[in-house]
Amino acid sequence: MSLTLHPRDGASFRFDPGALCLEFLVSGGVGVYAHYETLHEPDDLARWAAASRLGLERVDATAKDLLRAKVLRTALWGLAGDRAHGRTPRQADVDAVNEAASAPPLTPVMTAGGLRSWAVPATGAQVVATVARDAVELFTGPYAHRVRECAGDNCALVFVDTSRPGSRRWCSMERCGNRHKVRAHRSREG
Repeated sequence: MSLTLHPRDGASFRFDPGALCLEFLVSGGVGVYAHYETLHEPDDLARWAAASRLGLERVDATAKDLLRAKVLRTALWGLAGDRAHGRTPRQADVDAVNEAASAPPLTPVMTAGGLRSWAVPATGAQVVATVARDAVELFTGPYAHRVRECAGDNCALVFVDTSRPGSRRWCSMERCGNRHKVRAHRSREG
């Protein structure tokens, strides 16, 4: 699922992180993304779940769920950065993901049209557990070695490279990839 991101420079762009757990990272968090924080109250977690690839119609979230979500997100930033840079993950981040994943996740259901959906209403705790379980699948699965950080200057977006050759370098070709091409062209010109 592609997201439309709106950085401070005003030029929005499409970004596909390739995994639910990495999609959760763009809700804010640590480092340079702290000023993009979108999870201020429990209803914000519900709004994120509705807009995410989960597409949940209704989530009943509490302040405790919001705190768990932020703890998980911080751990995911650490795990994703460590994986992208070939470092051994911090045990505290692994423990935080495992703890969140141990709670009951969302319940999948099939619609009359044969599509997958989720039982509603859902709880914020179920959303957090589902994101954490997605992280376990990603960081232990066949694409774990393809978690990348954007190669663009001053861009720390993280994504799963699902391209056939495994050569994706940019969060978005329309943003960081294009900026790189423009810089390279200008340096060749003079």
